[in-house]
Amino acid sequence: MAQAEFDVLTIGNAIVDVLARTEEDVLVREGLVKGSMRLIETAEAERLYGQMGPAHMVSGGCAGNTASGVASFGGRTAFIGKVADDELGRFYRHDMTALGIHFPTADLAGGAPTARSMILITPDGERTMNTYLGACQELTPADIDRATVEGAAITYLEGYLWDPPKAKEAFREASRIAHGAGRKVAITLSDSFCVDRFRDEFLQLMRERAVDIVFANIHEALALYQTSDFATAAGILRKDVPLAVVTLGAEGSLVLAGDEETRVPAAPVERVVDLTGAGDLYASGFLYGLARGLAHRECGVLGSLAAAEIISHVGARPETSLRQVAEQGGLPA
Repeated sequence: MAQAEFDVLTIGNAIVDVLARTEEDVLVREGLVKGSMRLIETAEAERLYGQMGPAHMVSGGCAGNTASGVASFGGRTAFIGKVADDELGRFYRHDMTALGIHFPTADLAGGAPTARSMILITPDGERTMNTYLGACQELTPADIDRATVEGAAITYLEGYLWDPPKAKEAFREASRIAHGAGRKVAITLSDSFCVDRFRDEFLQLMRERAVDIVFANIHEALALYQTSDFATAAGILRKDVPLAVVTLGAEGSLVLAGDEETRVPAAPVERVVDLTGAGDLYASGFLYGLARGLAHRECGVLGSLAAAEIISHVGARPETSLRQVAEQGGLPA
């Protein structure tokens, strides 16, 4: 097998995040469920933006956040996702390439505008997401750059994009190319509502070995197997996929690889400011470590360090070099 050009390729929704702090009563007035994610149309996106206070804008989307984390560790990173040829699309592309992330996907011409997510952050750090998907749903198999997939040690798929039929075809094409080149494929289940909608399809991907690695939080793992008992979910999960990583919030994470079970504590955080991107950045650390041949425990520690850094400030992009964070923690980077 040829030397990998990229440690990690991520494929997912290219979304510009618009983040603003807000009070609990704003969520009540807008009828929003704290901590939830809802999909909205253009008119609602514009209305809600007008109701937000001072905002911070950054290139986002789960897969984009994970790519940025891998890059911050010093990893060689690529991203495939669809933006429009508009102001937000140019902003997104500049943000990604400025981080050294290879971004081979052509702009969408003549279609929907670039996706954006209005994220309202309450004083407890919880984020309530209002997402307009726009151009990012127009990803097709033609956007899957063969050379990039073949050159990536791990291709990471974002569950949020498992909806449009052409995007599903794109994911399956990426999986075929990656496995044909002897590479690994990972997927994040993204959200419990994604699991509820696509449970059978996600399980099929796992059981057919279209994916080798699954990332989930505890709620997604429980939803996947429709149980309230985590031990039951974990027992089935370890049989359904060669490697599974379950994040447990303040309890850390659990890595399942056949009969091997590795518990990793959460990294300490002085104050939780914004939970946006915690799972995405955990995945970045774990995937970076895995691509570099580290043991599962070390991969989990890198993930925990990245998650701790991201929740200590607003936004889902690291403000401190994750390479330096890893080195300070005594881990190779």
